Amino acid sequence: MLALSNVFMTFAWYAHLKNLKAAPWYIAVAVSWGIAFFEYLIQVPANRIGYGTFSLGQLKIMQEVITLAVFVPFAVYYMGQPLKLDYLWAGCCLAGAVFFIFRG
Repeated sequence: MLALSNVFMTFAWYAHLKNLKAAPWYIAVAVSWGIAFFEYLIQVPANRIGYGTFSLGQLKIMQEVITLAVFVPFAVYYMGQPLKLDYLWAGCCLAGAVFFIFRG
């Protein structure tokens, strides 16, 4: 559920840069809010379900890892950005965050 909510979040935050660049900013805001509505319909229940099993910090770090995993393909394939090693280094930093937040 968190992965799917992140797909909606990523489109809400960034797709307007490609698809609505000629539209006024308030149109982009309205469209983004419309997309974000569906993100919240998935994200809020996912966090409520996960909070019984994971701590708040663990949920947040999981969300950040999922965000990077969703963002990189979005940036490369949808937005046409080059694949850079910076994404790998960011992933390594997140792996460290996962280690520290989940280590008991």
